[in-house]
Amino acid sequence: MTILEDAPRTRADRRRATFFGEPPALAYLAFTEAWERFSYYGMTALLVLYMTKALFTPGHVDHVAGFAAFRAGLQAVFGPMSVIALASQIYGLYTGFVYFTPVFGGWIADRWLGRRNAVVLGALLMSGGHIAMAFDVSFLLALVLLIVGCGFLKGNISTQVGSLYAENDGAGRTRGYSIFSIGINVGAVAGPLACGLLAQLYGWHAGFGLAGVLMLIGLATYLIGYRHLQDAVNVHHVEATSAPLGRREWVTVGVLIVVILLTVFQSIAYYQNSSIALVWISDNVNLNVLGFHIPVAWFNSIDSFVSIIAVPPLFALWQWQAARGSEPGEIGKIAIGAWMAASANLLLAAACAIGGRVSGIVPVIYDVILGVAFLYYWPTVLALVSRAAPRRIKATMMGGVFLSLFLSNITLGWLGRFYGPMSPAEFWAMHGAIAAAGGILALLLQPGLERLLNAAE
Repeated sequence: MTILEDAPRTRADRRRATFFGEPPALAYLAFTEAWERFSYYGMTALLVLYMTKALFTPGHVDHVAGFAAFRAGLQAVFGPMSVIALASQIYGLYTGFVYFTPVFGGWIADRWLGRRNAVVLGALLMSGGHIAMAFDVSFLLALVLLIVGCGFLKGNISTQVGSLYAENDGAGRTRGYSIFSIGINVGAVAGPLACGLLAQLYGWHAGFGLAGVLMLIGLATYLIGYRHLQDAVNVHHVEATSAPLGRREWVTVGVLIVVILLTVFQSIAYYQNSSIALVWISDNVNLNVLGFHIPVAWFNSIDSFVSIIAVPPLFALWQWQAARGSEPGEIGKIAIGAWMAASANLLLAAACAIGGRVSGIVPVIYDVILGVAFLYYWPTVLALVSRAAPRRIKATMMGGVFLSLFLSNITLGWLGRFYGPMSPAEFWAMHGAIAAAGGILALLLQPGLERLLNAAE
């Protein structure tokens, strides 16, 4: 326990803050995350298209080291797969395990490495992975390096944001994570735009190579900010001799696990926009505007851009609701995000049912709705876990938040096999129903979960 972590910030502390009224260290964490997300989303915006349009074509797939055995293993588990199904499954496994490994990265950081060292190691591994993506032969190695590197970086850098605030400063913590999410979304906007354009002009590997350079810039940003992060990062580490969790702490952990699982439904509907949605856009949407062919990867920037510009009006809305006692609670906001994700997918279903070549405005509106849905549920669940998780397992629990994305991405990768056997309208209606189911469950469970959490706290 330290003064830095547990004492409320004074007015003098706030006057010394230099980043949107928040601690200076938040700037370096946000910009590091922005560069990391720049590289990550730039790469993932290309991944499914690269696999279906280039890597898995004759003359290319044979160059990938170990791919024949890897494909045979996948088909032994999931059955025979078309090219699109195989690409979707690999995308789901990759993005799923990217969000699975942070729980182990947080656990290792809590006990041995420390959060700063874990972030540095993760950034180095991810840089190597992005660079390896620039070559067909090292495709599988690249995915492994990216998965392990993200495990060390993702949960630990998110935990550092929470450590900048006192335990009882819930409002400050929410602001901090919302600003941090802006960094995520700045990178998520710029990555697909830059890497997508470079891939269209100079080839897939040029886009992947840029992602590697950007990850190295993220590492440099983190190291430059070390003097600001030093105290905030090295707050405390869980010792092997820590006392076991008490009954109230276990109740809190149980409630948080349920809330985290509730977000899986909308995450399935949300993150399909980076996989099969890009294939659908490529094949069904009119992409020619005034003689310019819009890179399909650019659509992956829209939801993230909306998640940036929607922050001020959304904060204003929540403040207006709070003044009247009508602001949704944390679980209520998660439910709203689920319903918004459902409506976005049903929009695609309706456009497909009408038939014909789809106007480019339809996927734009789809991604706009998803961008606002993201703000309702993702910063909310991060802030909730950071505030309520027992101190001695906080980093592990923050890593656990990303397990919801592991489940979501594994599932959406598997669901990709139904694109083809199902009509596009049926496929997107199915995803709308999945998100709606999450919204219904959140509303039904909200009273009981909030009562248990308040009692435990």
